[in-house]
Amino acid sequence: MSFLRFLMLLSLVIWIGGLIFFAFVMAPALFNPAVLPTRQLAGNVVSRTLGTLHWMGLACGVVFAITSMIDSRVVNGAAQPFAPRHMLIYLMIILTLVSMFAIVPKMQVLRQQMVMIDEVPQSDARRIEFDRLHLWSTRIEGTVLLLGLAVLFLTARRMG
Repeated sequence: MSFLRFLMLLSLVIWIGGLIFFAFVMAPALFNPAVLPTRQLAGNVVSRTLGTLHWMGLACGVVFAITSMIDSRVVNGAAQPFAPRHMLIYLMIILTLVSMFAIVPKMQVLRQQMVMIDEVPQSDARRIEFDRLHLWSTRIEGTVLLLGLAVLFLTARRMG
């Protein structure tokens, strides 16, 4: 039982910690001109690492859902697939999939079309669309982070 809870919490910590590191440490550092000379290079690194973060998040979400349901079955005699923490994890997974397969690919196409995004005027339709998608990407990642913190709180409260 304790190993099961360890896996459950570890999966959540990896996902939430990855999001926090990405948003508050890595991305701001990369877009600092003292670190990388162009936004294009920073965008290349962010794009690559965001893909990895998404796959990690999906794996962690599945691990959390499975181990949490097994834990519920042991404690309560039922898996409780619709418990609030599970519903939030499902929503986190869905939002991550939307980002991965609906938003990020469109952003990548636009980045390739613009070649050097810094040289494209703010009024260019591609730049406007890229900025709109970037805003949605940021909102989705922020929402996933907040939902993850809610799952962590619900899980800690349940164990306490």
